[in-house]
Amino acid sequence: MFVSTLDPLIVGEVLADFRHKKGLSQEVASGLADIGRSHLSAIERGERKPTLETLYRICTALNVKMSDVILAIEERIK
Repeated sequence: MFVSTLDPLIVGEVLADFRHKKGLSQEVASGLADIGRSHLSAIERGERKPTLETLYRICTALNVKMSDVILAIEERIK
């Protein structure tokens, strides 16, 4: 049985797109999410995968529903 994994580059690109649409810098977004700027940067570059808690914090900071982010990730995968 083959189990595919979620590409962290896609996750990072989607989060960066949402952040850019909100007009927020990484510094401001990471502060609102209460995570380090370098952590957010690594996520956006696809070097780290966010935990569910971190994803929730980022979405809350960007004032977007987590479900909208997940849908955007799924669309990008297709």
